[in-house]
Amino acid sequence: MGSKTILILVILFISRFARALNDPDSLDDFLSDYAYAKISRPKTGILYNISAPANFSGIEVMFIRFRTRRFWLQGMNFSTFQIPPRILPMPFVKRFYVMYQNLGNWSSYYYNVPNYTLVTPIVGLLFYNATNSITRNSKLSLRVNKDPILVYFPRIFVLEDNKNVSLQCARFGANGSVELTNMTLENACVARDQGHFSIVMPMATAKKMERFWKWWVVGFGVGIVGLILVAFVGVVMYKFVKRKRIGQMERQSERSEALDTTLVGTSKMPSATGIRTQPVLENDYVP
Repeated sequence: MGSKTILILVILFISRFARALNDPDSLDDFLSDYAYAKISRPKTGILYNISAPANFSGIEVMFIRFRTRRFWLQGMNFSTFQIPPRILPMPFVKRFYVMYQNLGNWSSYYYNVPNYTLVTPIVGLLFYNATNSITRNSKLSLRVNKDPILVYFPRIFVLEDNKNVSLQCARFGANGSVELTNMTLENACVARDQGHFSIVMPMATAKKMERFWKWWVVGFGVGIVGLILVAFVGVVMYKFVKRKRIGQMERQSERSEALDTTLVGTSKMPSATGIRTQPVLENDYVP
């Protein structure tokens, strides 16, 4: 009986893993099961960093268990999420656990907004029922009574030329729903429920960025080729000037008076011709 139960659990895990490769909601369920399998008895109030499976390398997962009363009174700062007090999980439960996700380079694989492009990784804040093991994959929504949740994005990948472009906050809900809102804070978005979040900008600007990088790469390549050509021309010119000077020296030597040669032993040595002007005594007086 025990072996059959283990086999069923393994089959369920594999099937969820297969669905997680394509569906964002299935990915949430898979990572939730994976986190629970890694930490069978999580302690309340302790933050756990979960290493994602090798197939999902680059995804960051954190996990914490909370009591609703404490959460209501104190709120919580959870990685890039700042959750104020006076927020309740819905439906109401005494205990719940929160899973933080940063999808990193998997962001655009699972989430996209038509006519927009992501300029930050997707981060997720998900609440689950922790009353018992049967309901642990039941997602909870939030009831925000006063101050909203703040989602901070430390790095936004926008070129300097596009600083004035209107960026928007994107919240991805269940079943592929997307909610866009204007950014009212620098590097932060406002949220009133759980979900996945990112900052996006219009696709036209993104295409300009793409063209910029393409032209930059082309310009860099042309610059390298230009430097090589300049160096090559410099070497050719140097050799040409050097050969020209040697040729001038050879022609000049050919125009000068040639010396005769004479044998000294077995070697030929240069020898000057006879002196043109013979010496003459100034007078014939011989003492």
